[in-house]
Amino acid sequence: MTRPTTRKRRPARSRERERDRLADSPPPAESGMTDGQRRVLVWTGSIAAGLATALGLVLLANSITGGAAAPDEQGSDPFGKARPDLYQAWPSPKQFEPIADRKADAAPLTAKEVFGAKTLTSGRITLKRIGSRLDGNCGDTVWGGLAGELADAGCEQAVRGLYATADGSYVAQYTMFNLADVEAANELVDGLKTLHHDGWVVPLESDKAGFQGYTEASGQAMGHFVGLAWIGRADGAEPGAKDDFVNLGLAVRESEKALYRRVVAVAGLPAAPAGGDEADDTAQPSEPPPSEPVPGDPGATEPPPPAA
Repeated sequence: MTRPTTRKRRPARSRERERDRLADSPPPAESGMTDGQRRVLVWTGSIAAGLATALGLVLLANSITGGAAAPDEQGSDPFGKARPDLYQAWPSPKQFEPIADRKADAAPLTAKEVFGAKTLTSGRITLKRIGSRLDGNCGDTVWGGLAGELADAGCEQAVRGLYATADGSYVAQYTMFNLADVEAANELVDGLKTLHHDGWVVPLESDKAGFQGYTEASGQAMGHFVGLAWIGRADGAEPGAKDDFVNLGLAVRESEKALYRRVVAVAGLPAAPAGGDEADDTAQPSEPPPSEPVPGDPGATEPPPPAA
């Protein structure tokens, strides 16, 4: 469903509004976490607070330098490869130090771990999982110069999940890369500020949703992992006043909670206060998980979940 688009040059004022809106987007939400998971964040320091600090530095730098680069004039590569018009990046917060190196966190990723939930929600936005795929060859999941960057970063796995709203208005894809260490992760998300012009993630194929026209993305380093959230309107139009791209991005980033459990697995869980929640914080979602495709199998996406 990916196809190239051509659009007229937008006024400078319109481009400034778009980048300001993206810069003001909040970090990953903590909604839906159990009391035990919140204890972990208190124990290690709030992840949201760390990302908010990083975001504050970005906004301060923008005010001094005049802002980030203007959005692309065309949301697709001339050869028809979809890529985001706007991209924002954050380095790994110190709260992910327990998984800063793959040697300390050697367990491989699984599609069940990252995309086990059928639905993801933030605010009024609810996304339904359409498909997921795990690949052992990271280069097969991207196009352009990004393949070489992933090889240099020691990428061993890439897992992608495709989502859409029930009414088909919005599409989102989350991609997580398993890299060698936090230094490689930070370099990759920062390098994509310019690299995304000439290389990006290949969207999962589906007749239910696809990327076209105007899209936005963000990159987050989390220890030795990198997560890329990619969102857009299904019709490819630029967001208007009624389009809640902030919560759309936060909803798909709920997949990042898989890494909270890894921090707990490596660093341990602090003792619960008297009367605290004794639930198993490392339990996987109770919903049926997506299937684990064999790397390289082109038919590895799963059908959309049934309507609620």
